[in-house]
Amino acid sequence: MHLAMLTKLFRQTAVPVEYRSNFLHLYFDIGWFGVLSGSAINFLNIYAIRIGATGFQIGLIGAMSAVVSLFLAIPAGRWLQTQQIGKAIFWTAVFYRLGFLSFVFLPRLFDEQGQIWAIIAITFLMAIPLTPLGVGFNALFAEAVPSDYRAHVAGIRNVVLSTAFVAMSLISGYLLEHIAFPVGYQVVFGIGFFGAAMSSLHLLFVKPLSTEPLTRSGNEATDPAPPSNAAEDKPQPNPIKRMASSLSTLRLDIWRTPFRNVLLGLFGYHLAQYLALPVFPLYNVHILKLNDNHIGVGTALFYLTVLFGSTRLSRIVQRLGHKKVTGLGVAGMALYPFLLALSDQVWHYYFVSLLGGFIWALAGGAFANYMLEHIPPDDRPSHLAWYSIILNMAVLIGSLGGPAIAGEMGLSGALMLFALLRLLSGLGILKWG
Repeated sequence: MHLAMLTKLFRQTAVPVEYRSNFLHLYFDIGWFGVLSGSAINFLNIYAIRIGATGFQIGLIGAMSAVVSLFLAIPAGRWLQTQQIGKAIFWTAVFYRLGFLSFVFLPRLFDEQGQIWAIIAITFLMAIPLTPLGVGFNALFAEAVPSDYRAHVAGIRNVVLSTAFVAMSLISGYLLEHIAFPVGYQVVFGIGFFGAAMSSLHLLFVKPLSTEPLTRSGNEATDPAPPSNAAEDKPQPNPIKRMASSLSTLRLDIWRTPFRNVLLGLFGYHLAQYLALPVFPLYNVHILKLNDNHIGVGTALFYLTVLFGSTRLSRIVQRLGHKKVTGLGVAGMALYPFLLALSDQVWHYYFVSLLGGFIWALAGGAFANYMLEHIPPDDRPSHLAWYSIILNMAVLIGSLGGPAIAGEMGLSGALMLFALLRLLSGLGILKWG
């Protein structure tokens, strides 16, 4: 783990007292979200498969948030403009995360097929508050954390999230192997809901700052702050208003700029990514015959190397640049479905998880900065609005198309095809991006 980041988490004397409460609650928020992610979110699809979910039904679970976001992003942005951001984020988080409590009771309410369709319906309903939560959290973060400290806080949040996720994945896998089905899943879903509730509680105490940001104390061991830019020192429009305005008046002229190639490259990347995601758990359960403990260990290994790769990302980007790291990372992501399709032992799965986590750290860590490098600083909302649309389209098409292709070609054949698509999308970014 990145020990320096963990040390900073507890070195609160280096942080002005005005900011300590917000920072700590943001750390606890993401830590408890890691508990939720490593338990309920991590094993929801696996549970659905074990009670008989088809590839199409698994795809529907993944597609729900994209469907809702495509229709509600604009109304959500407009609604947030009229709300106090802190309270809006808290209550949307509460209503979104209440859905995880309902998963605990499904085995006592429905038969297996009834549970699967209930999961799909609940996921759809949860996506409604999730849309404004996703739109608004970045604005809350920007208002609650001074610009000088955002990279610092975000870095520590990433470490805390990965640590909690890895630990909870291992614990959940162990519990599921030692508690009878389906009670074990009810316990894991209950743990996930508790993590969700605690995460929401800490969001309640994150407050927008009412004072101007202070400069960092001179004795703190951090990178020097960038020089002041007069244009950036002026008051900026509300980021939610800017994004809502951009979504409601999408500018087609952006597709006549070089940013078109960036959008196309990222669409190819996300499509190849999300085509494979619903097929992985089907392959792991039906072909590799992995038990829940195996899946918990594999997921933990994946995120351990994500954490390790994230600590090396800065050096690699300095040598190659964000575009090359993104293209090579996306092309390298082809190894995960390719090697998984060749696997027939649990240790193969562990090896693929270790390798896949490191490569994902490169692609996932570099692509956002690669995109931002090609966006004019004074026109980001309009460009990011288009990115939001192509991302949700890729999630929707991939989540439904991946299982459909697997149904025609078989799981192994589909994974080979998705590996090829990932390779081509990475090469496309390198050549035309």
